Amino acid sequence: MISGSRAVTRLLISFLAVGLLATPTALAPAPAQAGTGLSWRDLQTGSDAQFRGLAPVSRHIAWVSGTEGTVLRTVDGGRHWQDVSPGGDTGDLEFRDIEAWDEQHAVIMSIGTGGDSRIYRTVDGGRTWKQGFRNHSKDAFYDCLGFWDQRHGLAMSDPVHGKFRILYTKDGGRSWKKRAASGMPPALKGEFGFAASGTCLVTAGASDAWIASGGTAARVFHTADRGETWTVTDTPIRRSEAGGVFSLAVRDKSTLVAVGGDFEKPTKSKHTSAYSHDGGTTWTAGGDLGGYRSGSAFLPRTAATGTPSNGVVAVGPTGTNVSFDGGLTWKNVRNGAFDAVECTGDGACWASGPDGRVALLDGLKQR
Repeated sequence: MISGSRAVTRLLISFLAVGLLATPTALAPAPAQAGTGLSWRDLQTGSDAQFRGLAPVSRHIAWVSGTEGTVLRTVDGGRHWQDVSPGGDTGDLEFRDIEAWDEQHAVIMSIGTGGDSRIYRTVDGGRTWKQGFRNHSKDAFYDCLGFWDQRHGLAMSDPVHGKFRILYTKDGGRSWKKRAASGMPPALKGEFGFAASGTCLVTAGASDAWIASGGTAARVFHTADRGETWTVTDTPIRRSEAGGVFSLAVRDKSTLVAVGGDFEKPTKSKHTSAYSHDGGTTWTAGGDLGGYRSGSAFLPRTAATGTPSNGVVAVGPTGTNVSFDGGLTWKNVRNGAFDAVECTGDGACWASGPDGRVALLDGLKQR
């Protein structure tokens, strides 16, 4: 994330990097608020890293990535975790985003200025990693990435020369090329992205993608042609030096939910969510969350969420919220302090956060 002030940038990075706002959590089942039927079940990872990168494939397979160059993988639903970190000169990097397709194939992104922003790829379950991209621009700072399929994807940097920079891959992350800046609307002065959960860039269908911004704006940019051209729309989410849209949840090309707030004021609940039913062309203010939220995802289809799902889960350092009406209203799930959340097609929702915390959301099958 980058703002117009280098001092502000360093402050934002330090808060998100070390998790100063994260609340301590014990590795025990978290009680649910009456009426939600949901609770978090913690899994023992054996790590003390902060995991902002989360890529569950199924209820059995999941990858997490985070501080100190750490990448872990499970293939048995979190009972056992394997350290598949790249090693080498990556030990000081923060892998804030990860995408995975199965137990063998994954792509990770590290954040930072200059050469600290990198992208690596594995095709053998993390035994070996190959670098596909290293940033050489002093002004670029990469926040997150997303894929449509195993070959085609985008990566997003904070504005360079007044516009968000977009990379494109068509070979599964082996190589990346910059999209022409002419297709991107200008960023506002002091506008940037948040590398908070890997969900400031999301994709749907075969060619649609959205990116979220914060700082002096709380906007959502949309492309329908894999990043060649973009449009931008304002949202009603609060904006500030440490605020804006932190995460986007996408159900399909029409239906999205945005969450955020101000991470320096993590208990402020007003103006922290919005939703769109027209692909992000317009946004409506959603219900108030329990505070600043950094990650979000649509719940799997259940009796309560409907077909397709109208259920959304949002997480942050002060807790978890669940909506069963697409973001219009929210309920609290206590003790759910996480950074990232993702759900899988076979009905599992995973969350990750500080102190090596990873958990599964129980109660979905009964709904």
